[in-house]
Amino acid sequence: MNVHALPLYATILIFLLAYAICIVQFPAMLSTRVIGNLLTDNAFLGIVAVGMTVVIISGGIDLSVGSVIAFSGVFIAVLLRDTGLHPAAVFALLLVVTTAFGAAMGGMIHVLAMPPFIVTLAGMFLARGAGYMLSIDSVPIDHPAYEAMQRAYYVMPGGGRLTLLGVVMLLSVGIGMIVLHRTRFGTNTYALGGGEATARLMGVAVGRTTMMVYAFSGFMAGLAGIAFSVYTSAGYPLATVGVELNAIAAVVIGGTLLAGGSGYMFGTLIGVLTMGLIQTYIVFDGSLSSWWTKIVIGALLLLFIMLQKGLLRLRVSA
Repeated sequence: MNVHALPLYATILIFLLAYAICIVQFPAMLSTRVIGNLLTDNAFLGIVAVGMTVVIISGGIDLSVGSVIAFSGVFIAVLLRDTGLHPAAVFALLLVVTTAFGAAMGGMIHVLAMPPFIVTLAGMFLARGAGYMLSIDSVPIDHPAYEAMQRAYYVMPGGGRLTLLGVVMLLSVGIGMIVLHRTRFGTNTYALGGGEATARLMGVAVGRTTMMVYAFSGFMAGLAGIAFSVYTSAGYPLATVGVELNAIAAVVIGGTLLAGGSGYMFGTLIGVLTMGLIQTYIVFDGSLSSWWTKIVIGALLLLFIMLQKGLLRLRVSA
């Protein structure tokens, strides 16, 4: 058995068992309506978690993504309100900005040999502050293109709606799987997560790979910001506080090692859906506090951290 895949197998098993329990108690949770809502409601988290997966596999961390999502929403809303640009042009400009922002953080991490935690923490405050500079209030988005994107969906058997946001999340995961598991960049990312010195001996361009890792995370955070703005039809600088922690939790629950060097993009998708399933169950139950979501996610995190410790011991003994 592939030892590295054990956390992924555990993630899939837990998700299937949890879903089975939910269906036994609430049969309606098997409907395509619930599945469609599960994908739509967690789309922006799933998209940003794709970038976070690459960062964590490289042995790093990115605490700026929640603030980047909030900045993206305000950036889009203000430019649409004040410039009259088409959303496509605003989206393209935003993705350039967020990608460059991520690359700059990656460059600082490498050139200054600073811990990713410190650099991205500074990036978190910087992005949040930039959002407040654009607007301190919530800015509504009223554009025909946004209405069209919100109405774009495929009606699945049973009446569930597979929305544009859900499709974008699934495509992001698919592209992330190709990038991580089928490209030289992905191979270099795994090597970097195994140790910088080892990666250098393998011929990996550490500096360039580090910049690309954080540039990719910045791009995905910007794309998540676009998805969030479509989901809420507004930009608000105080939005998505703590989303970076939810993204990290989804990646870890998905079976990616926090130590870096091991993980699967598909596992992150299952991690996001598991967290969404917990929230959906609480809504169906009606008697549980929303804080139970945090409690269960915390318990799952502890479980997977213990599993990771056991896996690391197996890797060392091997």
